[in-house]
Amino acid sequence: MEKQSSNRTTQLIEGLGSFLRRVIYSVLSVGPLPRHVAFIMDGNRRYAKQRGLQEGIGHRVGFVALTNMLKYCYELNVVYVTIYAFSIENFKRKPEEVQSTMQLILEKIEVLLEEESIVNRYGVRVHFIGNLKLLSKPIKLAAERAMKATAQNSKAVLSICIAYTSTDEIVHAVEETCLEKQDEFSTTDGNEPLIYVADVEKHMYMGVAPDPDIIIRSSGETRLSNFLLWQSATSILSSPRILWPEIGFWHLVQAIVEFQRNFAFLEKLRKQS
Repeated sequence: MEKQSSNRTTQLIEGLGSFLRRVIYSVLSVGPLPRHVAFIMDGNRRYAKQRGLQEGIGHRVGFVALTNMLKYCYELNVVYVTIYAFSIENFKRKPEEVQSTMQLILEKIEVLLEEESIVNRYGVRVHFIGNLKLLSKPIKLAAERAMKATAQNSKAVLSICIAYTSTDEIVHAVEETCLEKQDEFSTTDGNEPLIYVADVEKHMYMGVAPDPDIIIRSSGETRLSNFLLWQSATSILSSPRILWPEIGFWHLVQAIVEFQRNFAFLEKLRKQS
């Protein structure tokens, strides 16, 4: 009996929350809405440390926060979401921490493949972005399965940056461009450019999505930490002073309001670039 009462209370609270979000969405929809929101998920380890928890617990609570933020974005019809899941620089951390994080990533990739997962509920296509050769075979195979399983989803796109840095992405794109154009190098007279920005951009890992409108980094930091440096020239950077597991709906709303306030200026910059 108590369990049934508890379930009804939970459903009532969830229903009220969903209704309030729809009201907020209708207000936000009066103005321009972002097509692409990117997240730097900073603060999982500090969250655990401040509470005397194991480091891995912080990452697990952070995954719950990520699931909620994805839900809010897709409810608002944000088409593209990108997350910074694991930097190439993170491989330099303690081996046991890297192993624990990779095990969690593998576990959560499998969750994405479940029929009732958030990506299937909202029709989301998943891309894994980065130097995937650096990943272990089990994670690489799981990522490939997730991309194949969601390839027909067409309502939204989730890009998961793993084994990624922006400098590595740029170097990769330049190398691919040079390989593509190597035959032209010997025939040029030196008066025409051999490589254009568009040549490099088509080889970028993030070619699957437009440049982000908003980048949200938790923990109050304003650094991009080698994330989407090429793509972020006209992005709004929002830096709420909370750790990633503490992020919530109102932090997304605040970032969107800031985007709307600066929309005209950002559009002017985009036209000039």
